Amino acid sequence: MNVNEKISRKSFIKASAFALATPLLSKFDLNMPSASKIGIQLYTLRDAISKDLEGTLKKVSEIGYKEVELFGYNDGKFFGKTAKEFKAILAQYGLKPVSGHYGAGVENKTTKGTLSNDWERAVNDAAELGHKYVVCAYLTPGERKSIEDYKKYVDLFNKAGETAKKAGLQFAYHNHDFEFLKLDGEMPYDYVAGKTDPKLVKLELDLYWIVKAGLDPVDLFKQYPGRFPLWHVKDMDKSDKSFAEVGTGSIDFKKIFAARKTAGLTNFFVEQDVSKRPVFDAIATSYKNVKAMKV
Repeated sequence: MNVNEKISRKSFIKASAFALATPLLSKFDLNMPSASKIGIQLYTLRDAISKDLEGTLKKVSEIGYKEVELFGYNDGKFFGKTAKEFKAILAQYGLKPVSGHYGAGVENKTTKGTLSNDWERAVNDAAELGHKYVVCAYLTPGERKSIEDYKKYVDLFNKAGETAKKAGLQFAYHNHDFEFLKLDGEMPYDYVAGKTDPKLVKLELDLYWIVKAGLDPVDLFKQYPGRFPLWHVKDMDKSDKSFAEVGTGSIDFKKIFAARKTAGLTNFFVEQDVSKRPVFDAIATSYKNVKAMKV
């Protein structure tokens, strides 16, 4: 072996250590989202968006948010824009559209772009926009009258998941608190989470609603490990249990984020359904507090 072919013991050890560490680092990155990727569910800003879409997105970006979850897709449009048009707008402000919320469409079958009506086109538009996830956001009161309704959703959600998978996306279901109130002696969430195909149907856990239902998010992570890639990070006012800026309320986010690996977390979104303060001040406070958590 000539001089140019020699490698020092020090260099060899360093290179070997890096090679061994790389898979661990990749796993760490997957399960530990950076604070630089704090997302926001744009429903929080629905009133502002209706008045000034681009101005709202600009402010979101200036606060520091890098990822967004959308709502309101209808008949091939995102806030009145095609996937191509809206993708360009988001890119202009450095925002990544990770996920989107969609209706089940069981009660209102006229709206296009729901799980029950024109779902394939909705999924294809989501893929073109750059989504990784498509999420059933809510079941209307008329869509959840009995446990028999939830039994039907097992098949609907699995089929929605199959369609999403064909487009390279992952389907998920977003909870409120009503899924944890017994119907006909049974727990609806046991069907949503327990009866659906774990590969086709993931779960987006809304931390506010699960706590309001009187449950511990960490217990759910343990019950359904790896099923919760998405979270809504939302706080609860200490006095009246209303929505609050993240870090100002009663929810123990430190404990919950410590279990992110068990949950399978990949992305999370700040959300505040209703704000008592000007909404941009509220989301700025939430961003600052989440960033300080160093999550």
